[in-house]
Amino acid sequence: MSDVVGLLLAGGLSRRMGGGDKNLQKLAGRTILERIIDAARPQVGALVLNANGDPARFAAFGLPVAADVVGGYPGPLAGVLTGLEWARDHAPDARWVVTFATDAPFVPGDLVARLIAAAERDGAALACARSDGQMHPVFGLWPVALAADLRHAVTEEGVRKVDAWTARHRLAVADFSTDPVDPFFNANRPEDLEEAERLLVWGASR
Repeated sequence: MSDVVGLLLAGGLSRRMGGGDKNLQKLAGRTILERIIDAARPQVGALVLNANGDPARFAAFGLPVAADVVGGYPGPLAGVLTGLEWARDHAPDARWVVTFATDAPFVPGDLVARLIAAAERDGAALACARSDGQMHPVFGLWPVALAADLRHAVTEEGVRKVDAWTARHRLAVADFSTDPVDPFFNANRPEDLEEAERLLVWGASR
């Protein structure tokens, strides 16, 4: 997918995990971020990490790090905007940005292909993942061509909710099975890490 930029969303404050970078927590000896990079890299032409603060803490991963282009931690739409503008400026052949939340250690290896297929199927501008009836807009497909539209919504209109902006455009949905594990299970709290460890062990034993 040479015309796709993968954007790893790590710009939040991780309050429920007690602060810090929850994607640097380890599962079975590897960080959640490592696991997501391994899943995302083969699906995209370029990969960039959206994170605020000192980028040096991610130096070992060898990825470009882009801080939110809008200050004040306004939420995931700021991350999406950051990715769209990064792609526009650094990957001129990119048509799409696909976002990956960095607290989801089981992200599917066919996410990008299925999001693009859903958008093409429905003639939609955007696409997002869904599992067990729940939408996952942070696992989404976003056209670089809408960068200016999103910047206006975020900076001029104060739009903060993802669905408030996506409702303005045609949105396709790609459904994913939760068997054997919900691929969008996210580790927001310490107890979620324990559950993720259990799911890893259980999955390996099947």
